[in-house]
Amino acid sequence: MAPTLVAAAVGALLAAALLGAAFDRRSVAVVVAAAVAPDLDAVASLVVPGATNALLHTLWLPLVAAGALYWDTVAADKSRFRARFGWRGARVAWVALAAFLVAGIGTDLFGAAGANLLYPVHDAYYRIDGRLVLSTQEGIVQTFVALGADGPGTLPLETVGTTASHAIPTFANPDGRPGLTLGGDRELSLVRSGWQLVVVAAAVATLAVRFGRREVTE
Repeated sequence: MAPTLVAAAVGALLAAALLGAAFDRRSVAVVVAAAVAPDLDAVASLVVPGATNALLHTLWLPLVAAGALYWDTVAADKSRFRARFGWRGARVAWVALAAFLVAGIGTDLFGAAGANLLYPVHDAYYRIDGRLVLSTQEGIVQTFVALGADGPGTLPLETVGTTASHAIPTFANPDGRPGLTLGGDRELSLVRSGWQLVVVAAAVATLAVRFGRREVTE
């Protein structure tokens, strides 16, 4: 699974880009918390078999949350959410939901470990892998979308196992199975590659600039 620090960095970038006038320390903290929330299923895996990248990485959670939020803030005649939290709260809620989906689930879906997108209705870890290349001989070559001759393209979802066969080691649960392994080798990964370090550095710099500009205007 992608390091939690990377998910937090992507969440911070989304906060800086999407919060608009609602941007402040509290709203950024809420969005970043939503971005790292899916990684908490690694702790649940100590009790629930195969919970890592499944229990909180399922698409059912953001779908239900988005449906409820849309109904209250857009479709309903009177929004209870806006009445309690105002327009700022609604904006933060939508951005937090985007961070949960993109930074929390997406970074693992496009990583090596994959994400169990339909858990518990359908038990299968999926992973998306591909490339986009501009070749002087072959033209544009992309493998992210498999184009069909008679229908729309489909994402190349690769299955990498189920909760019974696909154990994902984490710092909280080194062997990925239920039970506390006291003698296990634990590694807390902050970044695992150069591009991940670039993302984290970009997030730090972006937040520093945004907060600096906000203090000047105030």
